Amino acid sequence: MTELGNRLKEARLAKGFSLDDVQSMTKIQKRYLIGIEEGNYASMPGNFYVRAFIKQYSEALGLSPDEIFETYKSEIPVAYHDELPQQLSRVKTHKSINDGNSKILNLLPKILIGVFVVGLASLIYVLVTNHAGNDSNESLSKENDPVKYVKSENLEKAKEAEKKEKEKEKVQEEETAKQKEEEKTPEVVTPTQEISVVQSAGRDTTYELKNADKFVVKLVAKGGDAWVSVKNGKGKTFISDTLRINGTSSQTVDLSAETLATIRVGNAANTEIYINDQKLEYAIPATANVQNIKIQYVLKSE
Repeated sequence: MTELGNRLKEARLAKGFSLDDVQSMTKIQKRYLIGIEEGNYASMPGNFYVRAFIKQYSEALGLSPDEIFETYKSEIPVAYHDELPQQLSRVKTHKSINDGNSKILNLLPKILIGVFVVGLASLIYVLVTNHAGNDSNESLSKENDPVKYVKSENLEKAKEAEKKEKEKEKVQEEETAKQKEEEKTPEVVTPTQEISVVQSAGRDTTYELKNADKFVVKLVAKGGDAWVSVKNGKGKTFISDTLRINGTSSQTVDLSAETLATIRVGNAANTEIYINDQKLEYAIPATANVQNIKIQYVLKSE
């Protein structure tokens, strides 16, 4: 177990949470939570998910994700996007070099033209001095043709180089976008459970629990002490205790293997009941302190 895993596990136990509790709070699969506590990241989809799950786990335990990542950065794997700025920097540097070359190529034809024009002017002066005006015009026209050809050829090369650079940048952007898309966290589909009142009379209320993968009952004392008991349909007692504000203020029992549970509350006004982390609303006003509650657990296969 790593130091990070040991810290998270100790924080979880200090909160009184089981791995199932954390799974319900964060929607992270239990096997991934175990992998984080044991420092075994090989079972996870990738480094991006490892970091995302550690962040969610820390927040669920009331820890600061920033402090966790800073303290245990040597144990936490680095995700792809943390290296991306360096790659983009290399691309930018390469682009700057190419841009510099393009500017030199653009200036070179102008320099050549300037030299050529100076030479041409000298030649025209000699021709004008020795020949008539018509001959001079014909010579000027013939000498100008090469100037136009050189300028056009270099411009085409510069445009072609710029086009290739833009295509290269576009390919890089598409690859980056594709990588980010692949690193998206898969959507977790959580079934919606249903708790409904079947019958209510006097102090007795019967509920029906449907569309649930488990049947976990949690009793919590709020505002004062409360006596509670939980039994199954055969009369087996799972909880029989007084919840105290200054002592044990809550009790949790997993009844997933049962199809019926009977809960007796001695102080309903100060007692909250949770079924799979969903608060149960009293069908009878909580002012009726003593209440008998039955919950019929309907399995999905039925």
